[in-house]
Amino acid sequence: MSYEPLSPVNLSDTNTDPVLLQQLIAKGMFLENLETSTQLADEMKIPGPIIDKLMQDLNNRQMIESTGMESSAGGFGAMKYVLSKQGKEFANDALFQNQYFGPAPVTLDAFSEQVRKQAIGNERVSPEDIDQAFADIIVPDEFKKRLGPGVNSGQSILIYGPAGNGKTTVAEKVAHIFEAAVYIPYCIEVNGSIIKIFDPALHEPIEQIIPEKERRLVIRSRIDARFVVCRRPVVITGGELNMEMLDLKFNEIAKFYEAPLHIKALNGTFIIDDFGRQLCSPEELLNRWIVPLQSRVDYLKLHSGKSFDVPFDELVIFSTNMSPDDLMDPAFLRRIPYKLETKDPSPEAFRAIYEAVARGAGLELTEEIYNFTVHEIIHVSGKTLAAYQPKFIIEQVKAACKYEGVALSLTKDFVEEALTNLYVRDSSYVGQVGTSSPAELVAS
Repeated sequence: MSYEPLSPVNLSDTNTDPVLLQQLIAKGMFLENLETSTQLADEMKIPGPIIDKLMQDLNNRQMIESTGMESSAGGFGAMKYVLSKQGKEFANDALFQNQYFGPAPVTLDAFSEQVRKQAIGNERVSPEDIDQAFADIIVPDEFKKRLGPGVNSGQSILIYGPAGNGKTTVAEKVAHIFEAAVYIPYCIEVNGSIIKIFDPALHEPIEQIIPEKERRLVIRSRIDARFVVCRRPVVITGGELNMEMLDLKFNEIAKFYEAPLHIKALNGTFIIDDFGRQLCSPEELLNRWIVPLQSRVDYLKLHSGKSFDVPFDELVIFSTNMSPDDLMDPAFLRRIPYKLETKDPSPEAFRAIYEAVARGAGLELTEEIYNFTVHEIIHVSGKTLAAYQPKFIIEQVKAACKYEGVALSLTKDFVEEALTNLYVRDSSYVGQVGTSSPAELVAS
């Protein structure tokens, strides 16, 4: 890919203070008992010749001492080193600054440049991609037609509507629709501070399949190992989200930072599910995001008070069953360019969903069972049809058949039993909605 970060050839290509790299070497030797430049190169993700040069300098300054060659089956081995007394003092001073040891950091400038190169808005999502992503669920064509441009914008989308009609499902399918790989640094360095970016719980590494004809080119221009090639990240938060989760998290003991969730989501999708039900108020959250959503730049602050900016490149999806007017003022609504409403399904759409879910479970939805279900939901329970109801009913029927020890079957008794768990019924309400038959309801 044209935006892959290339491996540094010499020390200056790393754009990193040599002292910081030497501190990492000393910490690796002190904490992990690493003895060879090969071992250190593997851990620090820096090419061996650069590590050799740094270790030669440490040797000249009497920070490390050679203990001979490493034995090997082939008769050739690497030179082994240990820290000298002076080197141990150097390592302790480095550990006092921070206890981070691992892949060498990339600079803030290199990180920001990489984020811009692999912007999510640069990847085209076609109508065919949208159709394929939603092939297994019932989504109105008009909704998909309006969703497509929002996905391609790479900016922000508000999905709102009644509970149980697939807002979260839509958001998750959108997040996984992208196919391009992105390069995530293990960590970055800002003003001498280490900030961890790569998170194995959120970032999904992928293996690249390199065609034979491109292999020589790849060997000449190897990818910088300080980056991990991943799928575009997907971060989903719900009611647990608070303001602290959007700030750098400083480890008081280890003395380095963990990047906040939305920074780990750069070049990917950040979903705020059940917006309005977070631990922080909607106003607090919106005030925190109003600048990034508009300027596409976010500002973070180190505990020293030093501020720095990073590109804010991610598709932000707000999902809520609350009224947007109750959650956001007009100024913020203007900053969300795409607003999509999920509505209660029509009787025809409800039937299509019901049939699909039943078929997936090996069941057949008959006219009698469909009409019975609709009548029970609307006229007995006094509720509206919702997209989640068929799956709920079928799962309940499967559990009931399992308990009874009978063959899986979609009968009135099992459906009625499932519907008693769907809602808490108010006995005073039954019969007050109307007396229309299910057939009349469907016809309407």
